[in-house]
Amino acid sequence: MKFPFYIAKRYLFSPGSSNAINIITGIAAAGVVIGAMSLFLVLCGFAGLKDFSLQFSSYFDPDLKLFPSNGKTFTFTEDHKKKLSDLEGVLSFSEVIEERVFLEFKDKQKTGFIKGVDTNYKEVIATDSIVFAGEWLTGNDAQVVAGYGISKELGMGVEQIYTNFLNIYVPKPGKGIPKDPSKAFRKKAVVNTGIYTVNEDLDKKYVFATINEARELLNLPKDQVTNIELKLSPGTDEDTVREQMIALFEDKIIVKNRIQLNDTLYRMLNTENLASYLVITLIAIIALFNVAGAIIMMIIDKKMNIQTLYNLGATLPKIRQVFLFQGSLMTILGTLLGLLLGFIIIVCQQQFGLLMITPSLPYPTKITVMSFIIVFLTITVIGIVASLLASSRINQRLVSF
Repeated sequence: MKFPFYIAKRYLFSPGSSNAINIITGIAAAGVVIGAMSLFLVLCGFAGLKDFSLQFSSYFDPDLKLFPSNGKTFTFTEDHKKKLSDLEGVLSFSEVIEERVFLEFKDKQKTGFIKGVDTNYKEVIATDSIVFAGEWLTGNDAQVVAGYGISKELGMGVEQIYTNFLNIYVPKPGKGIPKDPSKAFRKKAVVNTGIYTVNEDLDKKYVFATINEARELLNLPKDQVTNIELKLSPGTDEDTVREQMIALFEDKIIVKNRIQLNDTLYRMLNTENLASYLVITLIAIIALFNVAGAIIMMIIDKKMNIQTLYNLGATLPKIRQVFLFQGSLMTILGTLLGLLLGFIIIVCQQQFGLLMITPSLPYPTKITVMSFIIVFLTITVIGIVASLLASSRINQRLVSF
């Protein structure tokens, strides 16, 4: 093993007898470096983009959210509240009522959702981080906090004086078309005292209200909720809490974590990441087969040396190992150099914002250990396979005079 490795190092770092061979070897080495660097940049870019896209869910989505397994609501009694408060790992929970509503402000209308929350909601979700203007709910049932998109579409600002009211309508339950349309809806006139912003979709979806206001509008009993949102202690075993929740509510609920609440976004980001990885890997495969070409050219250039080694007693497998090691060394060193260059570029992007999405927002990136591992394994495996194919060209005919 030492003999082929020693010869491979000499061949790799010593110039060939032909200038063309040196140029071909240099191009092959550059292809390895560029391929590794490009793949690292793509992975770091998508890791940063994923974190950037999902950071808003950490502001808005709870650690766990309970849904009814059937229907729109489920029963949440005082006994449930006490047992839920006593569960280990549950820091806080909030009762929630959600329903689709019709919104009217002055002469403009829009559909949306009312989200009634209790006073504990601040302990589950950091409301201070999403309020864009005005203030959060103070407990007054005549107040709401609307999304920025809703406020923009309705032309509605933050009202300091209770003069301009937002009318919220919800259909009354029943069958058929009512004779008097004015009696087909429950109506609530409220004042918008705050505007929140999370992302474009959520900003156009919700109007926050007190849970009492939502219950009154929907005519729901006090022990009925559509959701319960929970905040867990750091390090809590989520699966254990999930099992306890299902047992507490006797299998009448469905429990979802933050990832499951955003499963569509996660799947989209993961699919884009995989597609980009495969495209860059395909390009890297094409570039890395330059290594095979360089090894074959080196074999031709070193034909006399190969015959000399064979006559001195080196076997064909040992001679093949020389060029296998040469290609593998070229690949490994090129990959390490590409990773170093990629790391420097990502650090510069994070520090100086080399690529900007907007004048004030640099393209998000994130350096992870997994990115280093994936790039190193991908490039080196492809390079070693290419080197193995090239070194297999050495046969008995080549070493015979």
